[in-house]
Amino acid sequence: MHVDAPTRVPPVSQQTRSTRRWLPAVVLLLWLALGAAGSSMPGALSQVQRNDGESFLPADAEATEVVRLQEKIAGGKIQPALVVFARPAGLTEADAAAVVARRTEISHLAGLSGPPSDPVPAQDGKAVLVSVPVSGVDGFETGRIVQRMRVVAGSFLPDGLSVHVTGPAGYTADFGEALAGIDGRLLVVTALVVALVLVLVYRSPLLPIVVLVSAGLALVLASLAVYPLASGGVLTLNGQSQGILFILVFGASTDYALLLIARHREETARAVSPRQSVAAALRASFESIVASAGTVILGLTCLLLSQLSSNKGLGPVAAIGIAASLLVSLTFLPAALVLLGRAAFWPLAPRPSARPRLWGRISDLVGRRFIPVWVMSVELLVLLTIFLGALRSSGVEQTEIFLDRPDAVAGQQVLAGHFPAGAGEPIVIITDTRSVAKVAEAAKVDGVAAVKVGEPSEGFVPIEATLTSAADSGAARQALADLRTAVREVPGAFVRVGGQTAIWQEIEQAAERDRQVIIPAVLLVVFLVLVLLLRSLLAPLVLIGTVVLSFTATLGVGALVFNEVLEFPGSDPSVPLYAFVFLVALGVDYNIFLMTRVREESQRLGTRAGTLRGLTVTGGVITSAGVVLAATFAALAVLPILFMAQIAFLVAFGVLLDTLLVRSLLVPALTIHIGRDIWWPGRLRRGAI
Repeated sequence: MHVDAPTRVPPVSQQTRSTRRWLPAVVLLLWLALGAAGSSMPGALSQVQRNDGESFLPADAEATEVVRLQEKIAGGKIQPALVVFARPAGLTEADAAAVVARRTEISHLAGLSGPPSDPVPAQDGKAVLVSVPVSGVDGFETGRIVQRMRVVAGSFLPDGLSVHVTGPAGYTADFGEALAGIDGRLLVVTALVVALVLVLVYRSPLLPIVVLVSAGLALVLASLAVYPLASGGVLTLNGQSQGILFILVFGASTDYALLLIARHREETARAVSPRQSVAAALRASFESIVASAGTVILGLTCLLLSQLSSNKGLGPVAAIGIAASLLVSLTFLPAALVLLGRAAFWPLAPRPSARPRLWGRISDLVGRRFIPVWVMSVELLVLLTIFLGALRSSGVEQTEIFLDRPDAVAGQQVLAGHFPAGAGEPIVIITDTRSVAKVAEAAKVDGVAAVKVGEPSEGFVPIEATLTSAADSGAARQALADLRTAVREVPGAFVRVGGQTAIWQEIEQAAERDRQVIIPAVLLVVFLVLVLLLRSLLAPLVLIGTVVLSFTATLGVGALVFNEVLEFPGSDPSVPLYAFVFLVALGVDYNIFLMTRVREESQRLGTRAGTLRGLTVTGGVITSAGVVLAATFAALAVLPILFMAQIAFLVAFGVLLDTLLVRSLLVPALTIHIGRDIWWPGRLRRGAI
């Protein structure tokens, strides 16, 4: 019988050792080159935003179909700008001459899809309105046109004559202006907050710089991926999703860095080489970091189930940001840590880690008093949840979406004071040429002040029904319902009804439907990820239950703060959904960081001792990660948008609640109380208690 000679393992060649030595430097240089080449891309995203009503609408909604028919009739996208001139004491002849002159100057502006309307005086003689059709190719260009229009309209006016530009184009311009600080003010505030927290955590000047560079590279990579998709119409990017993208990238990149560097510090303290230390840290934290990122990515992907175009856009945009953060954290960051070596921790050299005093005491408390700890934690969360019913999330009026008072809001208020409240934002009816007379007559229902028939084109005729009440009011919605019923009863007529009132109604209905569909989908996705990660069915159910309870408690606190402290008028219908997606996905993140370490330690020490050991060694780093993420989301409050301020508070408070209460006390106490059955039906359940 032939026996093979023993296989000899060839020694590592000089070339292989050289390659390993230079690989971190090559990786670092490639990332820095990419960052330098794409440094302008985060700022360029504002040029491909869409902040008009259609960008938020369900693709198959009737109001969306009306928008498309209007574009077909007009030969392109149009957003009307309403230029309203007013004098409280009554307009003079000089005012009238100035209005005509300003209208003429406005007609010469580039970017209009037609001439401005003739001046329409108010019945009280104190205001006059000029409607200007603005090309609505994209929100960025619309904003530039409106800003030029405001300069022209406000030039050479008689003393005491005021002018405002409002209407859909005015709101689009002001919304874009409010979000213009995303790539400037928001990024600066976020970076400063993250840097401050990291300096306090690491007590080192070098590591915060490395982490911030890592986050910046992830943002560049995400922007390079999002820009062509948004400009090509593959996904919808608006100001809200861009702001959330920036915050998520900074928060996620910092979280992953904190986890990896904490493990690297542990390994470095054992006096191994920097290369070995980073490799060991990467192996130890790889599973939890990837599982954390995967949970958030899959949870965000559930937003593709939304009917709202804005939500469908946010899902992949934010998921791309998380994926970019993960890729940079697993490549650039380890390379940088290898090259820095022990100098990364200067001036405090890593030492064999002693038992952390604070988290050692917390661990002892949970170990001794686990039943009172989890019972009192649940009672507190339930108490806060009671206030959930006070949350008003049925939408707010258009004039209330800003925290300040931009020109569009001021103009809308002036317009409502001198013209029918629905002037400038009529109900739009599209019908066929044969039925136009009957449909126009049927449209004269209660709540409609006037009906105007437009010019036929492409076989269709637009009809505008001006409402007596504001387009975003309850009375307007009732008039919309009555009008739709009336015009649909015209025999044989092709009729579609849209306009701003219909747009807001469609958005609210879709948001309600989305909550019922997306929330269960996110819970299912998170459950499946936790099952695969923890090899258990019971532990995922416990973790999800605690996170959901934390979410409801956060909404309860939000209701109190919004209603009683900040006195907000209400909230956008999408606020609870956004808060849920972020808080459940991100809240589970910290439980993943904890429970993967608990599972690792439980294999050696048993469930009880493993839980206490896992809480002790991860307490500091996970708390730091939670504080960083909460601080980054709180930075959204620098943008003067009601939606952003509410999301900033809810996510920041919810993350802190998850980090400081749920993950630190509730989950460990429940795990100890349940014992090894927490791993049911996995093999670890048969281990020692």
